[in-house]
Amino acid sequence: MHYPLEVMLTCVRWYAAYPLSFRHIEEMMGECGVPVDHATGHRWSIKILPVLAAAFRRRKGPVGASWRMVETYVKVAGQWKYLYRAVDRDGDTIDFPLRAKRDHAAARCFFEQAIGLHGVPQTITIDKSGAKTAAIESMRADSGAPIEMRQSKYLNNIVEQDHRAVKRIVRPMLGFKSFRCARALIAGIETNGMDASRPRNGERCANSVGVGSGRILPTHDI
Repeated sequence: MHYPLEVMLTCVRWYAAYPLSFRHIEEMMGECGVPVDHATGHRWSIKILPVLAAAFRRRKGPVGASWRMVETYVKVAGQWKYLYRAVDRDGDTIDFPLRAKRDHAAARCFFEQAIGLHGVPQTITIDKSGAKTAAIESMRADSGAPIEMRQSKYLNNIVEQDHRAVKRIVRPMLGFKSFRCARALIAGIETNGMDASRPRNGERCANSVGVGSGRILPTHDI
């Protein structure tokens, strides 16, 4: 059975936007008259979400120069992995790489990736993690960039609160089967919540291309 792209995008967006399992999606689509197996929805998400994330990443708007960065835990194949996340002072997402380890190399890779996307920040606020401290100090030593480093749990409350939105979506998934699946699905969840989905400088909202329209095609079109 072949499905229209809009049906696939609707399933994928529901999964990335709301705390639903694929069996929930299967039931909801069935009530709309569109029979979609939960395993099919999973395959669509793994294939489509990274493509959408890459497209939105290219059109992502600028962020502020004051960054707040911390990592949170995500269970993958029964083991804890680390989702590095950063937002600016206004709460706009900067970047969100998933790493297998929480160490100096992972922290530095995150900072370099974020700087490559958004430029050098004026300040980076972190917790008292030795790995992140060492990563920032080594970057400053290598590049000479005048980045001010601050260690403040209070200032990082904004990113800690932002974690909750991601965890709310991830919780019904009951963990990820593989690192590849986790990276693909988290990229979709983060992208859905990113400020890049708002219109900037006259651009159309991401929903205008049908990703978030919520319209279901009649079954005779499937």
